[in-house]
Amino acid sequence: MAFHTWFLFAATAFVLSAMPGPNMMHVMLVSVRHGVACSVAVMAGCMLAIVLVVAASLGGMAGVLAASPGLFAMLRVVGAAYLVFLGVRVWMARNAGHAGTDNTPGLPGASTRDLFRDGFLTGISNPKLLLFAAAFIPQFVNPMAARMPQYGLLIGTFAGVEAFWYALYATGGRVLSTWLRTPRVQKIFALVSGAVFMGFGGMLLMARV
Repeated sequence: MAFHTWFLFAATAFVLSAMPGPNMMHVMLVSVRHGVACSVAVMAGCMLAIVLVVAASLGGMAGVLAASPGLFAMLRVVGAAYLVFLGVRVWMARNAGHAGTDNTPGLPGASTRDLFRDGFLTGISNPKLLLFAAAFIPQFVNPMAARMPQYGLLIGTFAGVEAFWYALYATGGRVLSTWLRTPRVQKIFALVSGAVFMGFGGMLLMARV
């Protein structure tokens, strides 16, 4: 793969990953609630989900979804339901400021296993990522060279870019927590965060192949 091709991919992925989505919001919310260290478990879960989804997409799963609208619709509904569930859980936790290391709102509980699981489920809940990966990544692959090393390089690059933005959102979340010291502000933040997750779920539910 030519360097300029890889650089173009990295730059494009950098811009795309910067856009706030369910993964970034989840990382930031856990950082606000429990701190940057706890958000690492969420990052790891999201990252594993993304790598698996992209690998499955390149392996042909995206073609299966594109050819099976019923299967895609089922996965879309399940993914949307999970994002809405996250939003409802944040809303329900808005009065649970005592459950955590500080008085900021977020998701109840802070075990590494639960945080990793929630990150993984959030990352894998969007079947549109399969189709996006199938349409985006192959554009940067040289068909005249071995594909597997190129796929590995591109997936690794994408994962590195995602990790950078996860860390940035987590740091921003911790900075934001300093402004969430009063119960009124905490509740407003929880309501807005929950609504954002529900909005992502609604957008996913309306998605089409």
